[in-house]
Amino acid sequence: MINKIPLNQILKSVNREGMSIFLLVWLGQSVSLLGSSITNFALDIWVYQQTGSVTQLSFLIVFTTVPLVIISPFAGVLVDHWNRRWIMIICDSGAALSTLTIASLFFIDKIQIWHIYLASAVISSFAALQLPAYNAATTLLVNKKHLGRANGMNQLGEALGQLLSPILGGVLLGFIQLSGIFVLDLSSFIFAFITLLLVRFPHHRLTKKTTATKTSLITQTLYGFYYLRARPGLMSLSLFFAISNFFLGIVQILIYPLVLSFASQIQLGTIMSFGGVGMLIGSMLMTTWGNRSHNYINILFCFMLLNGFSLILAGVYPSVYLSTIAAFLFFLALALFNSFTNVFFDIKVAPDSQGRVFAFNNAISYSCLPLAYLVAGPLADNIFEPLMITNGFLTRTVGQIIGTGTGRGIALMFIILGGLTIFITVATYQYVPVRFLEKILPNEFSSKKK
Repeated sequence: MINKIPLNQILKSVNREGMSIFLLVWLGQSVSLLGSSITNFALDIWVYQQTGSVTQLSFLIVFTTVPLVIISPFAGVLVDHWNRRWIMIICDSGAALSTLTIASLFFIDKIQIWHIYLASAVISSFAALQLPAYNAATTLLVNKKHLGRANGMNQLGEALGQLLSPILGGVLLGFIQLSGIFVLDLSSFIFAFITLLLVRFPHHRLTKKTTATKTSLITQTLYGFYYLRARPGLMSLSLFFAISNFFLGIVQILIYPLVLSFASQIQLGTIMSFGGVGMLIGSMLMTTWGNRSHNYINILFCFMLLNGFSLILAGVYPSVYLSTIAAFLFFLALALFNSFTNVFFDIKVAPDSQGRVFAFNNAISYSCLPLAYLVAGPLADNIFEPLMITNGFLTRTVGQIIGTGTGRGIALMFIILGGLTIFITVATYQYVPVRFLEKILPNEFSSKKK
């Protein structure tokens, strides 16, 4: 006979392990992320339509990324000293006010491109503080055995934004236009704000190092660097993330021009939606079996190899079907890679240090993105595309394999980036402190709540 467990007992168990609070916080943050993703998609289209310039669009992405790199190390100090719930509340409020400012300028027809740049930089600054606070709060809210599931759900929130923002953004632009999208985004901020007001976070214990008042801000900020430097495997992983993100940044800029060289806008939307489906499935897989895995390092590098293969697949032939498969595999691997990375750092970094360590890791990981955004366009327009045009330097060699004409230079870049991704992944894995990092570093996060 199967013993039936009363519903109230299940709910008490879930609440005791922190999942009920986490689920509410996750719901609020996911709704807010979806609203912001739709707004970002709509603003990208608006900026491109107003300027007709890919460079201007690249500048928008640069203004979004640079604050994350600069502010993240300092943000980590604040996260480890302040209440993480209130940090998230303040950041949501600040981002909402910035969005409201842009919306107001748009309503009175006074908006300029530089207003978008400035608002994006401000919102990104708040995100630089909120991201490590949210990541560090996860270990406070969730029992160790649920960390994989929780990080899978965080990736699920991102996946929904990736999947739905192009579809909803395009549809909503046609029906309610940019002004209506601003209203929806502000509503999502309010929802996230309310969910944070309804909950309480457990207090994280502070060590003497964390609470020392005489320690300078610079010293506290550099704590994350010293922490990683003392652990060569973790530092090498952060540098590996930085190189990988450099490749990803170039892909992010050039994916649209590549697909549009042989497909329609509708087909582009379909391809990106399948990418979102891949991320969604990857996130859902993480929520179901991510907690059962212990070979995090091996899994991380396997998924990065799959990313490299996906980039090569996207470039070898101008096909909607191949591009759809490549997008699906790429985002599937990316979701699982990010989830397992977060779980690994959650387990291996002490909770009282996570804010500073996570923030510095983010700063290192994202440091190459602005450079990628700046060089992607010139590399494509001035070097690789001319090489692959009719009668170009490589048309009689490489062109015989991947084709020639518009977009084939970008395709060659994708193949090279895929090959470099595979090479860097294999090379990094050969480094002993990385390969055996899981055994070298002890678990700092206990299964019992502190």
